Amino acid sequence: MTGLLSEELLANIGKQSEPHRELVTRRDIRKYAIATGNRQRKYLDGDQAPPMFHVALFWDVVELDQLSPDGVSIDRLLPKFPLEKAMAGGLKIEYHQPVHPGDWLTATRTLTDIYEKAGRSGPLIFYEVVMDIVDDHGELVIREKTTRILR
Repeated sequence: MTGLLSEELLANIGKQSEPHRELVTRRDIRKYAIATGNRQRKYLDGDQAPPMFHVALFWDVVELDQLSPDGVSIDRLLPKFPLEKAMAGGLKIEYHQPVHPGDWLTATRTLTDIYEKAGRSGPLIFYEVVMDIVDDHGELVIREKTTRILR
């Protein structure tokens, strides 16, 4: 192991984003359902949001100069890592309640883990971010856990 993870870097575990609140609209549900080829009438009519609808709902709208070279919004939750080439490591989504038009949803992201492993071509850094999405009553609607790998 190369010991890429300093105490300063590991101290970021537990860091949370500011809550991000968004309104779910029937129009946005319909547009998402059509764009993703959903065929169920409840989605096409905008009565209920299809799976994965929440992903883009909380993306920041930013100017082009605020995007990374690969076109992704720069994640302000994350610290500067000693490795920078990112790969998908996993995505687990738990749906606790359906999403409907008129719902106000609030997402909070937490950096829950950072760890290192040895790969075939060198060290790898893994980090995990959990996004909890709640309704205005504080009830959990969706929990999403994303794992990314840096090399």
